[in-house]
Amino acid sequence: MIFRGRFIILAFMLISQLASPPLTMAVADSVAPVEIQVYLRTMIEKEAGNRQFICRGRAICTGPMIPLFYERRAFQPCWSRDGRLNVHAGELVSALGNADAEGLRPDDYHLFSIRFLLSKLDQLQDEGKFLTPGEMVDLDLLLTDAFFLYGSHLLKGRINPETIDEQWIPGDYTADIAEILEQALVTSQGVTSALQRLRPPHDGYSRMIAALANLGDIAGRGGWPVVGTGFNLQRGMRHRGVYALRQRLMLSGDYASSVVASENLYDEKLADAVLRFQQRHGLDVDGIVGQQTLAALNVPVESRIRQIKTNMERWRWLPHDLGQRYILVNIADFSLKVIDNSQEVLEARVVVGKPQRSTPVFSDSVEYLVFNPYWYVPETIIIEDVAPNMIANPDYLAGKGIKVFAAGSNEAQELDDPATLDWAGVSKGNQPYRLRQEPGPLNALGRVKIMFPNKFSIYLHDTPSQELFQKSARHFSSGCIRVEHPLELVSYLLGNDPRWSRENISASMASGVRQVVFLPEQMPIHILYWTAWADEEGRLHFRNDIYDRDKLLSTALDGMI
Repeated sequence: MIFRGRFIILAFMLISQLASPPLTMAVADSVAPVEIQVYLRTMIEKEAGNRQFICRGRAICTGPMIPLFYERRAFQPCWSRDGRLNVHAGELVSALGNADAEGLRPDDYHLFSIRFLLSKLDQLQDEGKFLTPGEMVDLDLLLTDAFFLYGSHLLKGRINPETIDEQWIPGDYTADIAEILEQALVTSQGVTSALQRLRPPHDGYSRMIAALANLGDIAGRGGWPVVGTGFNLQRGMRHRGVYALRQRLMLSGDYASSVVASENLYDEKLADAVLRFQQRHGLDVDGIVGQQTLAALNVPVESRIRQIKTNMERWRWLPHDLGQRYILVNIADFSLKVIDNSQEVLEARVVVGKPQRSTPVFSDSVEYLVFNPYWYVPETIIIEDVAPNMIANPDYLAGKGIKVFAAGSNEAQELDDPATLDWAGVSKGNQPYRLRQEPGPLNALGRVKIMFPNKFSIYLHDTPSQELFQKSARHFSSGCIRVEHPLELVSYLLGNDPRWSRENISASMASGVRQVVFLPEQMPIHILYWTAWADEEGRLHFRNDIYDRDKLLSTALDGMI
């Protein structure tokens, strides 16, 4: 079981029959408010020290919040008065029933037990009777716990990402959900509005809700057809798979016509639809229906729905305030964007970490940049790359502009010929050398690195290997993020500093002289891993799960609360 620790803490152990005075009546002719208060207080105080709190066979998941919340209310019920439900209860039940629109599961929020008691209450009220005080207490507790649990899931996600991936740091923010509920119960805004304010406020999340609903409709109508495999289509060709291809692209919105042509010709209009599909899926945009395009076309709609739900959870891990201006890196899309007042003002291709040296996910702030930086070779690369290569070829470092120093030294004295050093003794527990590559055309960081100090030692940087940016899949680095055309990004970052015109920046980068420059104003950066998102026009985009992170999260989301 994986939980959001700040809000979702299992507490109390209690069997519902023992949670209150013995229930000898199936129904009651009336319910006195004092009776319900007594039941609530007795139940909570008696079980405050127990390990779990079980109500009608379901664990109360937000145990520590429950006693404090009801104590503040003098143990008054939240959701009823004189045995009759208030309007807030109906709002909450409706919201819980629609949790699947948020990519969450309604049944995680006691909905079966709540609806059972509500159905019984409706039947009894038709006869002028009521639930027993014990049943009213059960209903109140279940509804309160459901609000706390659902609210915390909307606010921070169902899963704590650090429990499944140590390289994923969620946003750090809190909210007093108990106080939010209290205010919702006494103001005109109500429960529905309170829950909506807890979910991510970003337009991108709202677009994912709409995308999930759209794919849900397609799935409800039977999904989209399998196009087939084992063929290659180019413009002007005829093939039996064209009819299914046209249907498939019409359902996903890539083929605009509402009339499905019957001919098997791969014509220009259909090729244009394939181009749109390829662009949305991060494929080579060539209009050729080959192996990779067919594989993407044949992914079932149900799998795409799971992918959307997985990425909606990632939205819930993001800070609610991304900043007025910020850098957004999508690892799975190999892209960087700069957003200013909700508008994209700059975009660049990036190279990210290879699967065995994956780029982590976190948010931080860019503080400074370094023109013509040194590159200090990371320990992992020294152990896994440099040492084995030096053993096999003593001239491996020759001509690379790399100096070798004793670890822990002040780098004042370079060691003698690297070929004569004990590279066989280098290991994780024995790292006697520090390697520094000098500024220059061969430097792995290129002419500039952009720094946001973090525990992962990850940063953005230039690269001499510009040819890698022409590839559609760009996961080749050792974790840091290489940026195409970094001059554009640096010019933007220093744009508010009159000393740094574009010409001055270019001259400093070309000088070969190491120089540290602090930004006039720090800028937030968010390094993300989205394999599905909807753009400003509502078009869905999908990317391959290059680090198998979707699988981990989807499995966790399928688990029980």
